[in-house]
Amino acid sequence: MTAETTNANSAESPTAPPRGGARPSERALAPDLARGLMLLFIVLSNTAFHLWAARHGPSGWQPVDGGRLDRAVQFTMITVLDLRIYPLFAFLFGYGMTQLFLRQQAAGTDERAAVRILRRRSLLLIVIGLLHSTLLMAGDIVAYYGLLSLALGRLFLRRGDRALKWWMWIGATVMAISAAQPIVTVLLQGDLGAVGDAGAEPGADAYAAGEESWLAAAGTRVVAGAFVTFVAAPASLIGGAYVIFLLGFWAARRGILEEPGQHLRLLRRTAVIGISVGWLGGLPAALAHVGAITVPDDAQSESGVLTALRDVTGNAAGLGYVAAVALFAHWWSRRQDRRGARAVEAVSAVGRRSLSCYLTHSLIFAPLLAAWGLGLGEHLTSATMALVAVGVWLVTVAGAYALERAGRRGPVEALLRRLMYRP
Repeated sequence: MTAETTNANSAESPTAPPRGGARPSERALAPDLARGLMLLFIVLSNTAFHLWAARHGPSGWQPVDGGRLDRAVQFTMITVLDLRIYPLFAFLFGYGMTQLFLRQQAAGTDERAAVRILRRRSLLLIVIGLLHSTLLMAGDIVAYYGLLSLALGRLFLRRGDRALKWWMWIGATVMAISAAQPIVTVLLQGDLGAVGDAGAEPGADAYAAGEESWLAAAGTRVVAGAFVTFVAAPASLIGGAYVIFLLGFWAARRGILEEPGQHLRLLRRTAVIGISVGWLGGLPAALAHVGAITVPDDAQSESGVLTALRDVTGNAAGLGYVAAVALFAHWWSRRQDRRGARAVEAVSAVGRRSLSCYLTHSLIFAPLLAAWGLGLGEHLTSATMALVAVGVWLVTVAGAYALERAGRRGPVEALLRRLMYRP
């Protein structure tokens, strides 16, 4: 269903008051399963900054110490997860936002009232995200995407497909040019280290996990959280990163994740090409990190050419992951033998309570690992930290599944809905 069709249908029917959130019968497997798996990827990707006593490499993120198993984990993180999960999150965020808007219109809600609900949701997410970054984790992404949704919802939610496609092409072009600049500079000068600064402050320091005082750590997190929300988010709009968000808009209008069987060719191509491009784009940085190839430190830094390559190809990987989950959901729905049904249901339950589970990660991690808490992050390595991360995610899976069986929403989702749909 396109935006134009939805607008026409709603115009023919009398205006109705805003309806509530999605009912259980309206939910599809693929989006919820993708969100549940996304939270596993996020918690794994965020492990590096909890290792506050580790020696970090030129990228300022992954540690460079540890044994063979630790190096294997670092290699996998760089290739598969780092800078690859944010595009996945952006796509699903835009997809869910459009689903909400279309449901409101299908129920006969006035278009302006539906937009007000989404605007209220964006503002609430900004508040929740800033509180999260101040109290527990500076790397919060909820406020970041709350601000993006506030801007992009106002600019594009009611626009037609033609306008969306034009702006997606513009965003993709700007992103390609931005990514090409350091690569072209390196090629012209014949020096991989011509771009980048390995002497810059490690990015992991912005999380202040090594601060022994919670108050001092909070001061650092306030600055980091404000920067991510009010500087990085607007910069991503200018830099074209909004294109993944708009792809979510476009896909939701076609119900691609609700009805993956009708889009198998697109999903297969996206999964194969996206994941291949994403992993190949992260491979040089991963090989350099573990010492398999010799690359100047500046090239591996956060502003270096290898990070630029990882960043731009990470968008392809994020879309590939979404497509792969949609293909699995389609295959699963057609199976007669439903072995593992409880596991699929439990991970989907996490996706239906993604915000509560996301915040729960920090509620467990921060006091357990930070220096101002129990300080266990000092004694962990990349491999053992990854095991802890999986364990924390499994805790949220068990909690979400219990809530699902009891017919209850996540606590943060319940609060958010109450504030969104207030009279």
